[in-house]
Amino acid sequence: MSDSSPLPPVRLHPETELARDALSTPLLSRAARLARWAGPDTRVDAGGVLVDEQLPAAAEVLGLSGDDAAAYASEAWRVAVDTGLIEVVDEETGTVAAGEDLALLTGGSPHDVLSVWLGALETVLADASVPDLDDLADAMDAGGEADLASLDWDPEAEAEFLDGVLGNLYLLTVTEDGPGAGPVPLPALAASMIVPSDMGEPTDDVLEQVSDAMMRLDDQFRLLEPVGLVEYQPVDEALMADTEEEPAAPVDDTDVSRYGMVRLTPLGLYGLRARLLESGFEAPAVGDLGDKGADALLDRTATFPPAAAQAETEQWLARREPLAAARELLAAARGLDAGAPLRRLLCQQALSLVGDEAEPALREVLDDPELGGLARVWLTERGASDVPVPSEDLVFWLTVDTVAAQLAAEGNSDELQGLVEGLAQQHSGFFTAAWRVDHPATADVLEAMGRLHPDKRIAKEARKAAFKARSQQGN
Repeated sequence: MSDSSPLPPVRLHPETELARDALSTPLLSRAARLARWAGPDTRVDAGGVLVDEQLPAAAEVLGLSGDDAAAYASEAWRVAVDTGLIEVVDEETGTVAAGEDLALLTGGSPHDVLSVWLGALETVLADASVPDLDDLADAMDAGGEADLASLDWDPEAEAEFLDGVLGNLYLLTVTEDGPGAGPVPLPALAASMIVPSDMGEPTDDVLEQVSDAMMRLDDQFRLLEPVGLVEYQPVDEALMADTEEEPAAPVDDTDVSRYGMVRLTPLGLYGLRARLLESGFEAPAVGDLGDKGADALLDRTATFPPAAAQAETEQWLARREPLAAARELLAAARGLDAGAPLRRLLCQQALSLVGDEAEPALREVLDDPELGGLARVWLTERGASDVPVPSEDLVFWLTVDTVAAQLAAEGNSDELQGLVEGLAQQHSGFFTAAWRVDHPATADVLEAMGRLHPDKRIAKEARKAAFKARSQQGN
């Protein structure tokens, strides 16, 4: 994933909801309970880790039992220390006290709560990149040092791999033609990091790498679920059983969910976006432009998928009086630069969401050579009376502007090809007149029409008209 181009915009839940979600996550709620439980008699070692003798009491406070109770309590304690919910008062004596950030969980703003949760997330992500503890113990030499080479473990590469997987999961979630809030099969995520995009049939070696990556991700997502980043359905244990053993019950080999399913939670989307922003990515969120001008709205939503662009525009309009908003949009849509046609198209789409109160603003620009066409369209669609009939020059100018905007928005799409065919069919002398249109994009539009029209004769007419337009413009 490159940080040079903006990611698709994400739709985040309100911070009040996300903060409630954060407080209810198993890991942060456990960390908070331990921070309130810790007192003058609580002791930690030099690294701030709760001493072994007190782990049973900590587990009991958390209502944990079983073989993993001490491990879960230790993890919650570490998160409490890392996030500032617990402060080590004296390293020599190992005494602790409640940290300043503990009060933020009850008395702070939603943003304060989410900041604490983001700290917990960083701790868990760091843990998720560490090898299995049993493997780590086996790699310890007599001097107590870990032989990382024997583990085949590169800390930076491991963290980078997990970041890449989470980045791909984020993209799948926010892309409009992706699964959205639905779960993603674990094999697909693993393959997105392993299988080259130009590879046809994966080799046995690549498939083995994908399988290994799945097992690593299975462990990692199990760790990431308690902090609220994901909802995870683990890999079916039967898949990892001895192949010579008879399965306890019939299994469906075509059921992809048996191989693990994962989805980002609303809180997880918030957390990953925060990490992407911190890493220098442009990761917009719907609603970011609410306090910006119409020029920023039209410029930024030009790269948004349609549904996200409409949602952003609706939020922008909701914060403004309709007539003033319409005037601001129209002013921002003016221009003869390369981006102006698309700005006018987005302006027209935004104005379709504004009520009849905007009518005076549209009537004010009826004589404007750049805006008069879209003003007539808006007024006619609203059933307004006394809408002036456009001149032939204005009709052709608006046509070129519209095709130029569609080219900028969609490229050579099927919809644009249909528009081109319709124009040529409706106006038998279209190309004879079109090359004379005084619009900066005239030649480019005619070239595109020649490229897109399936009829060779008409395509040739379009290319000739484009040549005349360039000659007229002196290009």
